[in-house]
Amino acid sequence: MNYRMIFHTTGKVALVLAALLVIPMILSASLLESCWWAFAITIGVSLIIGLVLVLSLKPKSNVFFSREGLIIVSLAWVYVSLIGALPFVISRAIPSYIDALFETASGFSTTGATILTGDQIENMAKGLLFWRSFTHWIGGMGVIVFVMALVSGASDRSMHILRAEMPGPTVDKIVPRARTTAKILYALYIGLTIAEIIALIIAGMPVFDSVVHAFGTAGTGGFGIKADSIASYNAACQWIITVFMILFGVNFNVYYLLLMRKFRSAFSSRESWIYGGLIIVSVTVVAINITNTNNPDLLYAKSVGDGIRHAAFQVASFLTTTGYSSIPASSSLNALPLLTKGLLFVLMFIGGCAGSTAGGLKVSRVALLGCAVRKELKRVLNPRNANAVKFEGKIVSEETLRGVTAYFGLYMFIIVATFLVLCFDGAEGLSVEANITAAVSCVNNIGPAYGKVASGYYMYNPLSKLVLTLAMILGRLEIYPLLLACSPLTWTKR
Repeated sequence: MNYRMIFHTTGKVALVLAALLVIPMILSASLLESCWWAFAITIGVSLIIGLVLVLSLKPKSNVFFSREGLIIVSLAWVYVSLIGALPFVISRAIPSYIDALFETASGFSTTGATILTGDQIENMAKGLLFWRSFTHWIGGMGVIVFVMALVSGASDRSMHILRAEMPGPTVDKIVPRARTTAKILYALYIGLTIAEIIALIIAGMPVFDSVVHAFGTAGTGGFGIKADSIASYNAACQWIITVFMILFGVNFNVYYLLLMRKFRSAFSSRESWIYGGLIIVSVTVVAINITNTNNPDLLYAKSVGDGIRHAAFQVASFLTTTGYSSIPASSSLNALPLLTKGLLFVLMFIGGCAGSTAGGLKVSRVALLGCAVRKELKRVLNPRNANAVKFEGKIVSEETLRGVTAYFGLYMFIIVATFLVLCFDGAEGLSVEANITAAVSCVNNIGPAYGKVASGYYMYNPLSKLVLTLAMILGRLEIYPLLLACSPLTWTKR
């Protein structure tokens, strides 16, 4: 075990976090907000920790393997969540550290679940609102991937880190070197983010609002700066955010192939076609459902055009696990028809494509689960017929299928365990619907839930908030890195 490499890299993460915190500090200071000193103190803390780790624990060797990669990723995410919460606590915007940790972990994990009420959000300082949304953007592509793209000295074995942090059943190199892959991914990420900011500004959204909502869309996170999320913005802004939510839910390898003019390879992505088909079918069903329901709370979606717009927005938001809402403040997710609520709940599980910033199981993993079930059914009917499973034009190994099914079992166990803990919470008005959707929402990094939780997660007790915080990080890292990092065998086995 290369302990020095693990903590040395964690120190680099601390230094990068300190540098990133300078941006909201400057914004707060320029706006004469008193919270700028909360950022300054946090920067000092992270800077000291980073310098101590980097200078005192220089690795004798840069070589490391998958075990070290898993631990590095886990420590980095725990660190940024713990330290990133300090500006909220120090400024007293969120006095409770557990609440601030929940909010920050929700930001970095791109979940978008919040313990803040609508009034608290709208009255929060802009510097803190910026940091809150900026955590989405940082966590969207990955904390360590961001560090790899910036910091020199990454070894050729850094692909172990990309595989541990990037969402999906598998991660392939775009180019031979992992650091170059990280740079390409972030170049695409930055380019799409800037494009959305410009589009929103042209559509009439204020500059600050455009930036923070682009951060939330890019990271498929969903933190807003208004009590009604996106509902009070015009239809053009809602359509732009809808389109970019869908774009950020696509595997970034597809964009690279398009840039390299490998159009045949890009358009042959089976996962992308399934993803697009899910969107079209879901939008059609939801649009028909909400425009033909006699509910006074759904008057905002009665015309065909408005019905399609709101249907497309909510489907894109839930499938890509972004969590924004176009529903006016006078209504809520709870007012949606039962079919629409049920379909959106199912989309929570599926999520976006592998290699995107979206959460959930991922379209490719769901497709592979379907292939595994079909293969097993064929085996039962004809035991002597060995049918190979193909996906994306390649034969899928038995090892991959076993890995997907094992992940699904562990994934369901974590959802059930989180749900049962929430049922012990005891907060008034929490129904089974509220608790199960909250558990599914946090594990899949979505944010919105039904029942009383539709207005936020503030009613849960501290233990439930800590469990949900853990669930969000587990979901973002796809379970294994954090579980293995917590296992004594990972640290002691030679």
